[in-house]
This record gives sequence, structure tokens and C-alpha cells, in this order.
Amino acid sequence: MKKIEIVGYQRANLGRTESQAIRAEGNVPCVLYGGQEQVHFYAPAILFRDLIYTPNIFEVALNIEGAEYRAVLQESQFHPVSDVLLHADFLLVTDKKPIKIAVPVRLIGTAPGVQQGGKLVIRVRKLRVKGNLEDIPDFIDVDVSALELGKSVRIGQIPVKNIEMLEEATNPVASIEIPRALRGAIGTVAAK
Repeated sequence: MKKIEIVGYQRANLGRTESQAIRAEGNVPCVLYGGQEQVHFYAPAILFRDLIYTPNIFEVALNIEGAEYRAVLQESQFHPVSDVLLHADFLLVTDKKPIKIAVPVRLIGTAPGVQQGGKLVIRVRKLRVKGNLEDIPDFIDVDVSALELGKSVRIGQIPVKNIEMLEEATNPVASIEIPRALRGAIGTVAAK
């Protein structure tokens, strides 16, 4: 898993007015959960660019006024109009406690259904998994090299090691759709 460092500062006061003042200075109010008590802090918004605007997942090294924590980004909130980052929640990572996180899906292989004129449709971009941080992969590889026209790869068909899938096993991850023009050709061939 990739790593990134964020340097933050303790928040003296909590509340809406204080949060708005922090945002006006170009910072993001944050909370670190999962420890003995919650840690409220803020960090410069520029430090979140490589963490938020990428499909990758990161282990975050939080440095809050000298105190260091291992964490993962649990949730981020954006302004509904301007898309500015408003708040970030981090989850403290320990060696003993498994975490839940969404891991990006990466398709591998070439589907025969695409070569026959079908369209490859990705139904799910990320899958929620549970496991120790060391066992969580950067990507979950989904092999589409056996997909024919009209077929799908389901979550239950994806092999994983040392992690537990939190999604429904019957949900499709990727499928090959049959275009309308091809449906007519298949129907006339079947009728003969």
C-alpha cells in the first residue's frame, strides 16, 4: 500500500464558527477516530490533493504537532456546489485490529465478448473489504478474459487472500453488454 504524510495542528476550539475560520485560511478540519479518544485537528488543504483525487488507497502518516499516527482516510465531505473539501475523517490503524476500506477494482485480460462486438461495462469501481492493513492490496484484480457476450463477473467469483469481501457475492463487477445492432443480428441467426 502506498504511503503519504499529512502534517496537522491541534484544534483549540470545536464548532461551526471555528471550522469556517479554519476553512477560510485554506485548511481542512479533520478528526482521527479509533484510539482512546478522538483527535481533532486541521491540516492545509493542499496536502489532501494526492490523497483524495486519485483512485488509489493510501496509508496516511499523520503528524499532529509531533505526535505520529498510522491511519487511513475513512470519509471525506465536499461542498455541494464548489466541490471544495470541507472535512476529513481518519481511522487509526493498529496491528491487531482489522479495518474496513474500499479498494479499487482493476480489470485484467481481454474479453472475447468485446472482440465479438460487445461493450465492457464496469458496474463497480471499488469494493469494500475487511482485513489487516498489511493484507489489503492496492487493487483487486478482476480477470475478464473469459467473458462472452451477455456474461458477467460477480463478486463471489473474485479470488482474494487474507481479506473478507463486505459486498454481496452475487453483485456483478463487470459485464459484456450486447449492443442493439448486434442483438438483431443474433436474433436472425438464431431464427434460421
